[in-house]
Order: sequence, then C-alpha cells, then structure tokens
Amino acid sequence: MLVVWLSFGLRGPGVAPGRGEAQEGFARLEVALPSRLDNQVVRASEDAVSGTSDRVVIGMDPHKRSSTIEVMAGDETVVGGGRFDTDRDGYTKYAGRWPDRVWAIEGCQGIGRHIANRLLADGEQVVDVPPKLSARARVFATGQGRKTDATDAHSIALVGTRMTGLRPVVNDEQLALLRILVDRRRSLGEDHTRMVSQLHQLLLELIPGGAKKSLSAAQAKALLATVRPRDAVGKARRRVAAELIGDLERIYQRSKEADKELKELVTPPAPR
Repeated sequence: MLVVWLSFGLRGPGVAPGRGEAQEGFARLEVALPSRLDNQVVRASEDAVSGTSDRVVIGMDPHKRSSTIEVMAGDETVVGGGRFDTDRDGYTKYAGRWPDRVWAIEGCQGIGRHIANRLLADGEQVVDVPPKLSARARVFATGQGRKTDATDAHSIALVGTRMTGLRPVVNDEQLALLRILVDRRRSLGEDHTRMVSQLHQLLLELIPGGAKKSLSAAQAKALLATVRPRDAVGKARRRVAAELIGDLERIYQRSKEADKELKELVTPPAPR
C-alpha cells in the first residue's frame, strides 16, 4: 500500500522555517512505502493463495515496430529484459524461459492493442496498465518524470507486480469487430468531407458562384455537365472534378453498406 501525505508549513513574518518544515507556499511530499519484510509477507500470502510463487510479470512499453520489456519476479527483482521487434519471433521466444508469466502492457486500448491482441491469440495472460498509473510509478521509482523506453518498461512492470485489480484484457470478438467497422465508417466520413471540399473548390473555379453548400454526387454531375472549358487548365479542373464525383459515388455506396452492417451488429436478435 502506498501512503502519501501533503504537509504545508505556514509561518508568520520573520519566523525562520524549522527543521523538517516546508517553506511558506510550498508543499512537502512525504511517501511511506511498506518495508521489505512487509512486502515479503504480503507476497508470500498471495503466492500461497494462488500457488504461483514463481510467476513473473513482463512489463512492456509498446511501439509500432519494437517494444521494450522488463521481466520482474514477485519480490521485484529484475530477472530479464531488452528491446525486441514486435513480430512473433521477437519477444515471445525470449519470454518462453518463464512459463508462468503475465504480461503487463501499457495502453492496450491504444498503441499496445496490436501486441495485446497477438498475445491473447497465443493464449497469454495480459493486463492493461493505464498510462497515468505507470507515470506515477515512474516518478516514485526514479525521482523524476523523464521518459525512456527502459524506465517506462520498469514502471509498467512495477505496477503489474504491486497493483491488484488491473483490468485483464480479454479476446472479445464482438467488440473487436465493432471497433473495426466503426473505424472504417469514420474513415469513410472523413474521406467524404475532404472530397466534397475539393469538389466545391473546383466548381467555384469552373462555375461563377460555385455550387450550393449541400451537394450530392448527382447534383455535382449535373452542374459539371453544363461546363465546357476550352483552355487546358479548365479541362484539367473538369476532369479532376469528374473523378472526385466518381469517388464520391463509391463513398456513398460503401457508407450505406457500412451503416447497414453496423445496424445489424448492434441490433439484438428478435426473440423467438
């Protein structure tokens, strides 16, 4: 258990601060950590309940192409670590020397999602370490908040070793499918907005006054049919506008299909 006191030293004018007293306007941070003996007693009781005294926690600071890990035993002894590629042949072979292990990964809903999903598919146990929690552990462990991959992996392993109640990552196929479809639908919407903006700009240069704000692909196609530029620049603008209209029509169709698939996924089945 981690106990923190914030004490404020207040003194009158002309009174010098005494020993152990904070100066006026400043807070003194005091941290009480359990003793090594208390740690051993607590961890021995946990091991007795779970029967996993040899279990290690592998703290991971994930990135896209590589990850830094630190292997920590139950008594917080560092027994291994290093920097590895994020492919299957990178860190899993190295971690195989500790059969009883649990992976503590920072940001399993963000940058660490791809590694966490791969580990779950391989039958590994994974817990999610919130970035704010690992940042606090890093400050207490190092005395400062500077980030490096090694210190991040160490703080994540500390959180995984000390803290109970961390959220286990589970392989929820329905949730993963919903996330993929929602991300795809959002991307289609962003593409639509970008293409409509480009089309408006081209039509403004081709047609005096341009087009109305709310513009569909069919309306844009009808407007473009009234324009017959003679110069090379105008012809290029018309050609690019026609290509954008074709892209918008495909975006409309894909968005419609994506909406239908999402509705089917979130609509509960009718009772029999």
